[in-house]
Amino acid sequence: MTLPGRRLSSGTQHLINQIREEIEDIFCGLGYIVADGPYVETTYYNFTALNAPENHPSRSAKDSFYVEDNAPEGKPPLMLGDSDVLLRTQTSGMQVHFMEENKPPIYMICPGTVFRPDTADANHLPQFTQVEGLVVDEGISFGDLKGTLDYFTREIFGKDRATRYRPHFFPFTEPSCEVDVSCGVCHGKGCRFCKNTGWLEILGCGMVDPNVFEYVGIDPERYTGFAFGIGVERVAALRYDLPDLRMLMEGDMRFLRQF
Repeated sequence: MTLPGRRLSSGTQHLINQIREEIEDIFCGLGYIVADGPYVETTYYNFTALNAPENHPSRSAKDSFYVEDNAPEGKPPLMLGDSDVLLRTQTSGMQVHFMEENKPPIYMICPGTVFRPDTADANHLPQFTQVEGLVVDEGISFGDLKGTLDYFTREIFGKDRATRYRPHFFPFTEPSCEVDVSCGVCHGKGCRFCKNTGWLEILGCGMVDPNVFEYVGIDPERYTGFAFGIGVERVAALRYDLPDLRMLMEGDMRFLRQF
């Protein structure tokens, strides 16, 4: 009767939710608004309106979870390559929805879960969290893009981190680039964690392609903009030096209680 009771430990948010909310706070501090969209999209919003050609590899059934939209009542949906409905592979489709419903100026981010048929390993997950951002206004330049992302990387990783922009290709942005942040383990000198490069890739970005504006009825001669996509799990891995993304999904309380 006199033994003390078992004290229950208080719960905390999952690490992914913590970082997602931190990213939202950073951009809300810059005047962005947070939007949300459906998990199930059509190929128009997920690919076509984002300037992805019909033969783009991401449209194949090997890279997307297609769902039959006319499955018999009471039956589960089927994965079909010729279906027009799929689980979103990126939250970029919400940018199209938002531009259809709102006129510029636009400053928004869309965080949410996305799905890709990848085998779970140290660097890939079939379900992960992505934060897409979009800016559309008069006079927006690549300098605005760099200034915004430089500010974000220093807020999320630390004031001493440097950034690097490498040319890349995305169908919905032109020019496009990938952004690297200096390695926090070796401080840019080169180590095993950064494969002796001194840099770690964190996100993709670019100036919005004029073709995307034409799909949503925005005048590309008057307005310009930029877009970017951030993987929340990747930010968590780079910020806390996690060797395997699966650690975030296995529910091991010995690991999760550290955050």
